[in-house]
Amino acid sequence: MYKKLFALIAVLLLAGMLAAGWLYTDYQRFTTMPLAINEPVAFEIKSGDSLRVIARRLAEQKIVGAPLYLRLLGRQTGLASRLKVGEYELLPEHTPQSILALFASGKVKQYAFTIIEGWSFSQLREALAQDGVITHSLQDKSDAELMAAIGAEGLHPEGQFLPDTYHFPRGTSDVEFLKRAHQSLQTVLSQTWEQRTENLPIKTPYEALILASIVEKETGVPAERPEIAGVFVRRLQKGMRLQTDPTVIYGMGDEYQGDIRFRDLRKDTPYNTYTRHGLPPTPIAMAGKAAIEAALNPADGRSLYFVAKGDGSHYFSATLQEHNRAVRKYQLKR
Repeated sequence: MYKKLFALIAVLLLAGMLAAGWLYTDYQRFTTMPLAINEPVAFEIKSGDSLRVIARRLAEQKIVGAPLYLRLLGRQTGLASRLKVGEYELLPEHTPQSILALFASGKVKQYAFTIIEGWSFSQLREALAQDGVITHSLQDKSDAELMAAIGAEGLHPEGQFLPDTYHFPRGTSDVEFLKRAHQSLQTVLSQTWEQRTENLPIKTPYEALILASIVEKETGVPAERPEIAGVFVRRLQKGMRLQTDPTVIYGMGDEYQGDIRFRDLRKDTPYNTYTRHGLPPTPIAMAGKAAIEAALNPADGRSLYFVAKGDGSHYFSATLQEHNRAVRKYQLKR
C-alpha cells in the first residue's frame, strides 16, 4: 500500500515538475517573442491605467497572447509601477520585455507638422486647424488673441513662426505648438543678428525679419538667397525703392487672384514697394533660417536688379539698361 502511495506521489511530483518546467519555458519564450502584429500599432496608456488593465487591453487587441505573463514580467522586472501615460508606437519587432521598457521610458509616439517656408500666417492657421493630432483651442480666436495666448501680445503674427518640421506627442495643444515655433524663430533671429554683416541698412532684428520674408518669397533657387538679399540691401543703401511684387501681392490681400496687373503696382498700400520707399511695415511670409541668414549676410556685388528667367532662377543686372535687356529676353519673349 505504501509503495503504491509513494509511487503516486512520485508521479505527481514528476508531473508537477514537468508542468512547472513547461510553464517556465513558456514564460521565458513569451518574454522574448515578437508581438503578434505585422505593422506599427499605436497604443495609449491612460491616466490611472494599472498593468492589469494594460495587459488586458493588449490581449484584447491581440497584441500579446498571455496577459498574466505580462503582469508577472512587470513585477519581475520592477517596471509595473513605472509605466508612464501617453501614446506609444508598438513595432512588430518589439517583445513583451521591450514594450514594458518602452512604457517605462516615456518615449511616446511622435507626430510631425511642417511649417513651410514662404507660408503666410493665414496659411499656417488653416493647416494647423486641419491637423488631427493637435488639440485645438484657438479656432475662434482673432490673430491678436492668438498672439496674446502664446505670450506675444501686441506683436503682428506674420512671419513670427520658424519654418521647420516639429515633432510632438498626441495631445499637444495648438498654443504649445505655436509658442514653440515662435520661440524657435526668436532664437534663430537673435543668434543670426549677432553674426550680421556690418553697416547694413537694417536697424533692428524685426527689420531683418521683414527683409528675410521678402527674400523668401522672391527665391526660387535656394542658392540665390544671398544674392537676392544683396540686391535689396544695395537698393536700400542707395535710397531706391525695393519694387518687389510679393509685397504688392501681400498688400492686395483677397483682391489678388493669381495675376498682378500694372494698375496693382500703382495702387498705393503700406506694402506697395513700388510706391513707397523702404521696407513694408511687417513681414509678408514665414522666413526660414536660410533666408534670415541671407538678409543679415547678403552677398557682395554690384547688381541692383533681377528678373525671373522662367526656370525658377533669376538674371541679375547692375544697370537699368542691362536689366531692360534681360526683361526683353526672359519676360517679353516668353
